[in-house]
Amino acid sequence: MRFLGAPGSPYTRKMRALLRYRRIPYLMIQQGSPEAQGLPRPRVPLLPTFFLPDEDGKEVAVTDSTPLIRRFEAEFEGRGVIPEDPVLRFLDALLEDYGDEWLTKAMFHYRWYYDADIEKAGAVLPLWHAVSVTDEQLAPVSKMIRERQIGRLWVVGSNETTAPVIEQSYRRFLRAFDAHLQHYPYLLGERPGAGDFGVLGQLTQLALFDPTPVGVTLEESPRVYAWVEKLEDSSGLEPGPWFSRDSIPETLKALLCEVGRVYPPFLLANAQALEQGAERVETEIDGKPWTQKPFPYQAKCLRWLREAHAGLPDHDRASVDAILAGTGCEALFA
Repeated sequence: MRFLGAPGSPYTRKMRALLRYRRIPYLMIQQGSPEAQGLPRPRVPLLPTFFLPDEDGKEVAVTDSTPLIRRFEAEFEGRGVIPEDPVLRFLDALLEDYGDEWLTKAMFHYRWYYDADIEKAGAVLPLWHAVSVTDEQLAPVSKMIRERQIGRLWVVGSNETTAPVIEQSYRRFLRAFDAHLQHYPYLLGERPGAGDFGVLGQLTQLALFDPTPVGVTLEESPRVYAWVEKLEDSSGLEPGPWFSRDSIPETLKALLCEVGRVYPPFLLANAQALEQGAERVETEIDGKPWTQKPFPYQAKCLRWLREAHAGLPDHDRASVDAILAGTGCEALFA
């Protein structure tokens, strides 16, 4: 299996860690390398890009980590990351979505908001494309990357208004995850699910690379830092059982409360802004103002979560609703 990726891409790290855990042989092609020339191109250029056969056997470019994980679940046996229990499977999907779509706000914010992080990312990211370049060749590329990415902060929701919400949420997440990890090695028990890899992808940058959030992570939870480095290559792990739906621990419910505190208010306001054709999302999150450009993909995320919830058999949906009651996540399905 071949895919195009880069170390600075959280979704590349998410999928590489998943392939390692599932023991699926792969070949990672570095973005910008000579080996990347002539490969099929996706409609929207995203990392990682996998090169997989379509229904006619033709190699095509495929992106989007969440459906890719489900595809690999069907195509490769053993060491799966999707729980069989529909209730656990739904919780796993919700946690993966939170990692992919909310924690990425923290990742992008910290990388392009503070001077030390901007300088490090601007210097290192282009070297991952081509390490054998002179400083003179590197300088304009670094400048271009910094200016382009800082200009995109508004798209993901990082600005002077939202910065306190993002940073306080990241600290609370670290404390809640730390409390959970003191008793359980993964989000849903003794084995990693897709939700673990969704969280991991963003943490490979927040906990390991960007100076400001690395410091925050070590201050709040050295345990989370260690968890990230361990899960990046868990090919030697022999997984244990998932939680049962009737024994969801309070530490997981506390994590779901953090998800519900910030992510549903954004998803609902974002969807409303898109429905109304508004140029801005204007709402409150955690009692503080939030404003950003509407994000169409995250409206799809809300729809997919709602479809998954509606598609549960009645008794499974009742179990999910009982677990989510009081977390704030239930607002997504009201």
